[in-house]
Amino acid sequence: MNIPANLKYTKDHEWVSIDGEIATVGITDFAQKELGDIVYVEVETLDQTLAKDEVFGTVEAVKTVSDLFLPLSGEIIAFNDDLESNPEAVNSDSYGAGWMVKVKISDASEVAQLLSSEDYAALIGA
Repeated sequence: MNIPANLKYTKDHEWVSIDGEIATVGITDFAQKELGDIVYVEVETLDQTLAKDEVFGTVEAVKTVSDLFLPLSGEIIAFNDDLESNPEAVNSDSYGAGWMVKVKISDASEVAQLLSSEDYAALIGA
């Protein structure tokens, strides 16, 4: 199980990479394995400001559709357009080419509520 130590995590299986006031968000290796083959990623919240834990999109796998929850309050400033033609990048490279959105963080204090890689590993029993 791949759980990079330099990232933060949520109980909803999203990962977060923070660079200043910008957070890049995707789903974890564990989540993509649980979902199976990803066939579609939908994000209709570009340029919207959402609260922490609001749904920012969905990810569709062969057997199910799952909501994506925003790990930090802020404005969705970018969507990974490559996922429109290549959603399987989430399966093959969930922490790289499979990133989903970039968020301009509006409340930096929320970062402290995210899980460390160790905490996330314990959550999923890895």
